[in-house]
Amino acid sequence: MKFTFVTLFQNIVEGYFKDSILKRAIQKDILHIEYLNPRDFSSSRHNKVDDTAVGGGAGMVMNPQPLFESLRKLKNTDADVHIVFLTPVAKPFKQNDAKRLAQKSHIAFVSGRYEGIDERVVEMYADEVFSIGDYILTGGELASLVLCDAIARNVEGVLGNSDSLSVESFETNLLEAPSFSKPENYENICVPSEYLKGNHSKIRSLKLALSECKTKFFRPEQLLKHRTRKSYEK
Repeated sequence: MKFTFVTLFQNIVEGYFKDSILKRAIQKDILHIEYLNPRDFSSSRHNKVDDTAVGGGAGMVMNPQPLFESLRKLKNTDADVHIVFLTPVAKPFKQNDAKRLAQKSHIAFVSGRYEGIDERVVEMYADEVFSIGDYILTGGELASLVLCDAIARNVEGVLGNSDSLSVESFETNLLEAPSFSKPENYENICVPSEYLKGNHSKIRSLKLALSECKTKFFRPEQLLKHRTRKSYEK
């Protein structure tokens, strides 16, 4: 699977892929990462990519010409590329989106800067638009990396043990149950004794109960969805 980052700041992004799971996936040719800098397509004398906002307002806006040209080249190179824009004024990105997008062959993430991207670029080239939360970042690169990581780990072969995907938070409407490692007793703080008895049926029941407790505390709306779904399935 290929990911292309359309960004003015490649250095911010590329360091993330130099360690750990995604680095190994790249070395195994499971993932491919490319970069496209809109500044390289600017027709202005000084490779300018921003301008003042029409109608007034603070800050500068990424103007359409460099992005139109860079995204046009991207589409001409690969007609199947799925172009995603990151912006706080969009639908929230969810785990189901990560799983669905992991079936694509090529995704491009467009990272905005300054006060945002000229809306005409979004209207012309966006296949999807996502937000990662109700807050503002300096640029879209971090949000692009969040989506890339969440999608990539659902690509076959990226994780060493694909079974781990099935027990994570948001695979159901519940948050994942607490995890514990050895030693079983650390500074007189013990893991739940049921985890140590080898009865996998009881362990699953306890994990479900703990998962429901954690969901009730942190995300009560998710617990309501879970209970509604269980009632519907009955």
